[in-house]
Amino acid sequence: MGAEPTSVLALAAIAVLVGFFIGSVGVGGVLLIPPLVWLGGLGIHQASSTALLTFFFTGAFGTWLFHRRGSIDWRMTVPVCVGAVVFSYVGAMASSRIDARALALIIAGIIVFAGVYVLLPSRRGEGNYREGGNPAERLLLLGVGALAGFGSGLSGAGGALFSVPMMMVLGFVPLAAIGTSQVLQVIVAFSGTIGNMQYGSVDFHTAAWITVFELAGLVLGTRAAHAASVAALRRMAAGLCIVVGLVMLARSL
Repeated sequence: MGAEPTSVLALAAIAVLVGFFIGSVGVGGVLLIPPLVWLGGLGIHQASSTALLTFFFTGAFGTWLFHRRGSIDWRMTVPVCVGAVVFSYVGAMASSRIDARALALIIAGIIVFAGVYVLLPSRRGEGNYREGGNPAERLLLLGVGALAGFGSGLSGAGGALFSVPMMMVLGFVPLAAIGTSQVLQVIVAFSGTIGNMQYGSVDFHTAAWITVFELAGLVLGTRAAHAASVAALRRMAAGLCIVVGLVMLARSL
């Protein structure tokens, strides 16, 4: 990879933190992209495509962890994933055609938006959530998947950054939304990586060792999602997103 030992250690620590937030609040994968640029020496296109590849493995492992706890509602998950299949590939193709500075600005804006959204309190009372049980709700979920897939392929952020906020805004069960995001990662990472391999570049060496640390964080994050204060986890993830996004905006400008 060519990075200094201190940079490698810093990247490993960040990967653990990213995995933790993927497992605990769903939003967090996009935080991996700026450090891959700043510490790993990758270009923005290669950083986003490399990060996206790692989410295939965090998604597969996260799916297993959430499924064994009964926290994946397949009525919600299947329509979201169906909507994402094609559009993540389209997003990856679009990413390869965007100027590096413009792509960095787009990703930075997405990170800040995610942080601001996560800070917003939920306005839906317990027991009053949608559960994907009727055709209208399944159509909404299909649209969520299409938007999340395109955004993920475009930015390398993983599907959760888009799907979790949208599902919560639309009133779906929060824990089930996080569970759905684990499965969605597998779909968008696979489809988007195929596009990236054809139209961009992926650093497989970096992706391999970064993934190991993400998976370690994912185990801790999954436990936290089922035991710790969700509000505290959300505030921590939001603060990180806002700080990293603003720094990235400043550097890009």
